[in-house]
Amino acid sequence: MSLNPRKRLSGLSEIPAAKIVLTLVLALAAASLCVQLRTPLPWMIGPLMVTAIVSMMGAPTHSWTPLRNAGQWTIGAALGLYFTPQVMTLIAGLWWAIVLNIVWALALGLVFGVWLHRVHSGPGLFHVAGLSSVTTYFAAPIGGASEMTLMAERRGAQTELVASAHSLRVLMVTLIIPFGFQWAGLHGLDTTLPGPRVVQWPALGLLAVLTGVGCWVMVKLERTNPWFIGALLVSLLLTASNVTLSSIPQFMTNAAQLLIGVSLGVRFTSSFVHLAPRWLSSVALATVGMILLCAGFAWGLAQFAQVHWATLLLGTSPGGIAEMAITAKVLQLGVPLVTAFHVTRLAAVLLLAEPVYRWFYEGK
Repeated sequence: MSLNPRKRLSGLSEIPAAKIVLTLVLALAAASLCVQLRTPLPWMIGPLMVTAIVSMMGAPTHSWTPLRNAGQWTIGAALGLYFTPQVMTLIAGLWWAIVLNIVWALALGLVFGVWLHRVHSGPGLFHVAGLSSVTTYFAAPIGGASEMTLMAERRGAQTELVASAHSLRVLMVTLIIPFGFQWAGLHGLDTTLPGPRVVQWPALGLLAVLTGVGCWVMVKLERTNPWFIGALLVSLLLTASNVTLSSIPQFMTNAAQLLIGVSLGVRFTSSFVHLAPRWLSSVALATVGMILLCAGFAWGLAQFAQVHWATLLLGTSPGGIAEMAITAKVLQLGVPLVTAFHVTRLAAVLLLAEPVYRWFYEGK
């Protein structure tokens, strides 16, 4: 049965268009300012920071899901262009580092969850009454924020705490690492170039159609991050097969970063500031600790992998897949390897999070 046209129009009219436009204008102004100030990742960090700040102040900001999806689609397609046959050979030779990163991420998330439960269930500064182990466990895995929140909800956890922990962790990593790298002069260390480097407009249209099909398939399969993963996989397979269609124009990747920054920033509403300050403080402290631990782990891997530790830190960091891949692309720090690390880690976390919970907490 087809949907009533009047209902479709009604649904469209309910979209807060004015809020979306004002949010995008504000984000564009922030991005332009960050470009002038030469901050790292100006097209993502500027919009992220300004929308987060004004959202927490109570301003009516809004992110439209189709725009966020378009941003992820663009970034996924752009990153896939780096996976040339030579790069695929390089990554295959580092399979052991990718496996170690998966084990590291699972162990780090488990330790983070145990620490959160102990520090909040016992007496002390961070004590939060009634906090369950299921809440602290699903707040801790590195990756799959939306999926972890859904898993936690099925088990009766405090989902607002789970979601806030993942949002704050991703925000902090997205800000701390790029600014730290800029301060240390860590950029432009990788000479990896994407396959196609010239914009060919007809071929770009074909690339958009093919990657769009990949996104559609992932949506139908109900996979996580379908718009990012679907576009990435199709673009990656084309590039690895020596099929060179077109590069992605810079203005499109800039716009995509802006849309992703906005989608992350609007999560920080005014109620977020008042949400269990002790909980957020402990998550922030743990995030800093995880960044430092990941830096040490990356340095150790670099001694054997013959890859700069800064690239490995982006690959092992507790940040989001899109945000860290964008950081690698903008700072020219091993885009394919960072992407491979995060994609495989995300798949492992989504696959193993619930079985590990049953084994560790339920003895099953």
